[in-house]
Amino acid sequence: MLGFLLRLLPFWVREPLLIAVGSVLGVRIMYLAVRDHDRVAAGLGVVFLVFTAIRVYAVIRALRARRNPSPTASADGAAVDAAAQPQPQPQAGTGPRPGPDTPKKEEEHNAWGQAFAAVAVFGALAAALWLAPRFTPSDDNTTRPASCSGGTHEELPKAYKDTPRPVTGEELCKALNRPELAKLLGTPEETATTASSSNNTAPLTDGKVAEPEAEVTFDTYTVNVSATYNKLSIDQYVKLMKFGDEKDIKTLTVLGRPAVLASDHTMRLEINLGSGGSGGPVEEGPLARTLSVALDRNDRGGYCEITVWSTSGALPNDSALLDIAEKVLPRIPERPVR
Repeated sequence: MLGFLLRLLPFWVREPLLIAVGSVLGVRIMYLAVRDHDRVAAGLGVVFLVFTAIRVYAVIRALRARRNPSPTASADGAAVDAAAQPQPQPQAGTGPRPGPDTPKKEEEHNAWGQAFAAVAVFGALAAALWLAPRFTPSDDNTTRPASCSGGTHEELPKAYKDTPRPVTGEELCKALNRPELAKLLGTPEETATTASSSNNTAPLTDGKVAEPEAEVTFDTYTVNVSATYNKLSIDQYVKLMKFGDEKDIKTLTVLGRPAVLASDHTMRLEINLGSGGSGGPVEEGPLARTLSVALDRNDRGGYCEITVWSTSGALPNDSALLDIAEKVLPRIPERPVR
């Protein structure tokens, strides 16, 4: 049906239309073939481009034939026309009649106008088809990384109002849930499955110490970031660690701030939601690695903790924690001088 309709079109409309179709499709298919390294698509693109080249050659030949008609045919045609048609008698007061080339020129201009109009219309359609995927929503079912929930802006606890320039859990989540976080952990093919945050206060402080936190979970690792606005310095924190169960304690400096690396087991709590509502005992969970960094360069108190663990017990290299800290810490204002 489409071929029949194309054959009904005049030559100077049909050929430019086929050239426009072939060139647009050929270039587009070749671009996709190069991008996707697809040999079949490359072959199809070559077919379209060869088809277009043949149509261009046909149009060039037609233009040459129109501009340079055969002398014999022109002479014979002129003789036949002269013999068949009576010679008009000149009349007084009339101007010169238009030359015999005027209808041909008008016809040629008409053909070119139709050709350019067809190319322009099809060019607009091709551009619309080309740009449509960029402006229309995609229907693919690709897994999207979890985003930090904006949620309802609940009122912050009083401890946040009493703390100069505290960071909130939502801000921590946005600082942590970065596109390159999985790559920093050594698992670039994974995407975040959950991302959450909270504006808590530190335990055993009667709600007087702000302790916002955020957590991002992947298939392999879970990363938790918290900021504790107490008066405990990193130097004092290291001394407490030596009395606890922390392992592999290592002091260092991160972005000019005192810091310490340590390992400890997480806690596993099982809650039974049955009729009794009782929970099981608190058990020792998988090993976690924590980097604690002072909230200011002078270590006047307070620290940010970045903790990584996995259900399998595997841990990334310490360099992953340092890389994450270098991305997150600039988003946490330094603690001002009291």
